[in-house]
Amino acid sequence: MLLEITGLCSHYGRIRALDGVDLSVGDSELVAIVGANGAGKTTLLRTISGVQPASDGSIRFRGADITRTPPAKRVRLGIAQVPEGRQMFAPMSVEDNLILGGFTRPRHEIDSSLETVYGLFPRLKERRRQPAGTLSGGEQQMLAIARALMAKPDLLLMDEPSMGLAPRIVERIFDTIRELRSTGVTMLLVEQNAFAALSVADRGYVLESGRIVLAGRASELLADDRVKAAYLGL
Repeated sequence: MLLEITGLCSHYGRIRALDGVDLSVGDSELVAIVGANGAGKTTLLRTISGVQPASDGSIRFRGADITRTPPAKRVRLGIAQVPEGRQMFAPMSVEDNLILGGFTRPRHEIDSSLETVYGLFPRLKERRRQPAGTLSGGEQQMLAIARALMAKPDLLLMDEPSMGLAPRIVERIFDTIRELRSTGVTMLLVEQNAFAALSVADRGYVLESGRIVLAGRASELLADDRVKAAYLGL
């Protein structure tokens, strides 16, 4: 397995946000984490990326224990995150935001990475000199994904990519996720839109109050009556 998490716990003060989470992600898999607001989905990604400390349990990446590894080193090991809310450097140009995403790569690789992400997102190439803060919400989400890809990650963590976007733009973002999946990019996708997430995923986990309560093939979860009632509005 590329990523193996065992008994993972994390706290905000006395509040336990993650409570013994077990999950795994294999090479070239797209795994979805679904759940309601406050379930711990963002905390889970932040703990994997090292921004939020683990209070118990372990995180193993390619067999190595990275539970206490600093965030910057995790990026160098091959983990990159697309954060919730995009978090652009608004006054900086689109291209400068992208270059910052490749800070762990040698300079000669950055130019080829730029061409790769511009091929995936032609709109960003058209706007590469614009301040990132002037982009539309959908374009900013494209930039957030492209910025993470600049690090050439082995594992891409995606946090609520559809948040705050119009339905038409959400469709475009999920088309991009499908395209990335077809090229073999390994992804762990956190998404409140359970139907959209499970429709593109290989496997899925349902997170409630910091605990995994259901897990299985994405198609099985889509057909599960509990998931239908709680997350699909059926």
